[in-house]
Amino acid sequence: MKKQAFNPFLPADVYIPDGEPHIFGDRVYLYGSHDFEGGWTFCMGDYTVYSAPVDDLSDWRCEGVIYRAEQDPDYQNRKYMYAPDAVQGNDGRYYLYYCMSGEFGYGGYYGPICVAVCDEPAGKYEYLGYVRYPDGTPMKKYACFDPCAFNDDGRIFIYYGTQYQGEENDVLAADDAKMADVMKRYDKSRDEILATADNVNGPAVVELEDDMLTVKGEPRHIIPYGVDFGGHEFFEASSMRRVNEKYYFVYSSQKNHELCYAVSDYPDRDFEFRGTIVSNGDVGINGITDENRMNMTGTTHGSIIEINGQWYVFYHRLTHKSDYSRQACAERITIAPDGTIKQVEMTSCGLNGGALIGRGAYPAIIASSITNGNMPHGSNKIFEDSFPNVTHRNTENGTERFIGEIGDGTLIAYKYFSFSGLSRITLTVKGGAGSFVVSTSLDGEPVCTIEVPACDEWNGLSAEVRIRDGIYPVYLRYTGSGQAELKEIAFD
Repeated sequence: MKKQAFNPFLPADVYIPDGEPHIFGDRVYLYGSHDFEGGWTFCMGDYTVYSAPVDDLSDWRCEGVIYRAEQDPDYQNRKYMYAPDAVQGNDGRYYLYYCMSGEFGYGGYYGPICVAVCDEPAGKYEYLGYVRYPDGTPMKKYACFDPCAFNDDGRIFIYYGTQYQGEENDVLAADDAKMADVMKRYDKSRDEILATADNVNGPAVVELEDDMLTVKGEPRHIIPYGVDFGGHEFFEASSMRRVNEKYYFVYSSQKNHELCYAVSDYPDRDFEFRGTIVSNGDVGINGITDENRMNMTGTTHGSIIEINGQWYVFYHRLTHKSDYSRQACAERITIAPDGTIKQVEMTSCGLNGGALIGRGAYPAIIASSITNGNMPHGSNKIFEDSFPNVTHRNTENGTERFIGEIGDGTLIAYKYFSFSGLSRITLTVKGGAGSFVVSTSLDGEPVCTIEVPACDEWNGLSAEVRIRDGIYPVYLRYTGSGQAELKEIAFD
């Protein structure tokens, strides 16, 4: 690698959530939504693609804007482009599938699924049309949301859908308030909803003709409504991959913070739940629960991909105390001989191929966990409560990015560093009056304490440390009466 790869792996001012990674030629391309730093709603930017050589996942470059929201014919009514996906058609061209939405997700669930086309993976896409029936009418069965495109040896499939609270049609029919909410959300009449025999909710699939627009037959659910996945039922974010002749359906569950997967021998039916791949609060791993999640949690969306013989899961984390400023992250995963994937923890070094070098300075915002022991779950809002978070501040000297609102009891984790001859740790801090206790395990002895005096300017505060050479996490636990901000962590 030319350099080290951190999480988030794109530049610190870039917010590309809902990432779908694909390899075209000798590069991996990341297609996703485009949030703004400190944004006030979802997906405020035009589609912007980043790519990296398959043999150097530290070397991401911006390919520029590939498609603008104003190119969509419905731009005057719905101005935001939600999670897209791209696929190479049988004609060799590249097709981008997406859905438009209004502010805060309103109007994003009733389609149509739109299509743009380009001769290159990351060139300038042009609007082509919408997914439609042979007579030209828009295909709007179920809830047109979060489309995924999949070329299965020449067969083109589109996966999509969402799940509204898992209500049966007969329950909706008996509850006017719930029915009214579903009608508004999906822009369907009462009769249309009740006439959908297999429910308007759930993950759906439809096969396309080679024109990449016209459907072959009717859409169908790939998982029948009501199938028990043990609390990990489908919510949104459909993604499909083929692994060793098996089909892996990756999705965001009803828990909303985790990417799960189900497996089948077929691309359109008989999927069985297998487990969780990653949670953006590490919920479900190492005894962590919703009550002690290791980050603020919220929406997640992503997929898995094999790059140079190593499998990865791409997902996103939340910043700025909201769902509206999400950043792309990735972790190495292992697909066992029996086809299962063990849940992985969030790290600071996901694409790095190993631990980060334990010397030099690192931006504080690459922390893999930030918690005060009572972190919230995001819910389409910007929180006003005070809790530690990744944020930014514009100054006369430029933009500062840091972990803010670090209060008494805050724990910040970095996983992992490889240390050799470490003698000093330096933190660049402002605010405070308190101290950071530094350790290399959650329950182990501290390796040093760094005192933080109250100060309005950034200070480099150091302490001598002696630890054995090896690979360790670094935990910073703050104790103090005043809130601190952390900009950088450095090792000498």
